Amino acid sequence: MLKRNFTEEQVMFRDAYRKFLHEEIVPYMESWREAGIVDRQAFRKAGEMGFLMVWPEEQYGGLGDDDFRFEQIIIEENQYALTGDWYTTLHSRLVGPYLKRFGTEAQLQRFLPECVRGDTILAIAMTEPDAGSDLAGMRATAIDQGDHFLLNGSKTFISNGINADLVIVAAKTDPVNNPRQIGLFLVERGMEGFERGRNLKKMGKKAQDTAELFFNNVRIPKANVLGDPTRGFSHLMEALAEERLIAATEFIAAAQKAFDLTLEFVRERKMFGRSLADFQNSQFKLAELRAELDMQQVYIDQCVAAVNEGALTAVDAAKAKLVTSELLCKVVDEGVQLHGGSGYMDEYPISRMYTDARVTRIYAGTSEVMKILISRDFLQQDFKPFVDRL
Repeated sequence: MLKRNFTEEQVMFRDAYRKFLHEEIVPYMESWREAGIVDRQAFRKAGEMGFLMVWPEEQYGGLGDDDFRFEQIIIEENQYALTGDWYTTLHSRLVGPYLKRFGTEAQLQRFLPECVRGDTILAIAMTEPDAGSDLAGMRATAIDQGDHFLLNGSKTFISNGINADLVIVAAKTDPVNNPRQIGLFLVERGMEGFERGRNLKKMGKKAQDTAELFFNNVRIPKANVLGDPTRGFSHLMEALAEERLIAATEFIAAAQKAFDLTLEFVRERKMFGRSLADFQNSQFKLAELRAELDMQQVYIDQCVAAVNEGALTAVDAAKAKLVTSELLCKVVDEGVQLHGGSGYMDEYPISRMYTDARVTRIYAGTSEVMKILISRDFLQQDFKPFVDRL
């Protein structure tokens, strides 16, 4: 096998994080799944150990290391420990960096230390009932009133929606004259007019709180405007490549875990006096998956290297998100099949992984949207193929 590229410090970080998960998170996952929400203490415990946010500078409480491989380790270990319902990476590496990219120094000093400690939990609100992947179709508005913006509208399918103390909300700032003009706003728990709907019941990811959010004449002080209120769309686009790499890293790690679970099962399960692993069908199915998993892992690791160099493109990230989500769904489906009747039982992890996996081809941009982005790239007249034979 090709050797993966992690530093000695990162290997030690993996060992420590793995131990933390098994001591502080794994024992409670079942009760959190039943409750439909992860206890806030999970964030605080991770913050106390330095596992919640690695990248913020030391002055804000972090380690000051922006190497994505730290987050890759966190994502992989969460999938291997079957604690993926806990959306720590959404808080720490998907939403948090919006503050770094577009926040003022005053905003960083005010919010980041509490986020690093886990006292403030983050979410981002883009999706609306009638506007999913099409951000230009959103209806939420934030109108400049001089000393504040007035926010109105609703959002849905918001991860960390119940637990969140600080929500980055996307809204149109000039809906009449420029309907594509969007701003980003920091909405805090307790702001008048900010209400949460129900904790939505889902097919999978049972412990992840997913909620509807409502904004009725919420006064957003100018100090809570994130970046340029006329350039929110470009702000969102700037972050999408890394967001999709985060998703792809999660999906390939989950697929690796599903493969391991299935391999373990077919080795132990007996049929007609032989283990399932002795049958050629099992071997061929697993061999095909093993090859695809290893090929895609190499690509994801290359994307991680690219994002560390500031060179990851939106198209390359879209490719990663597309193929890993499709492969994950394939692996869990084959896993259930090879488990037989046991694969349909909730007590077997492969059953839960099957239902958890289905959403991966939807969030962070559907597979269809990823294909549109990829095809737009290679249909350009000046497209340069990866393999240049000249």
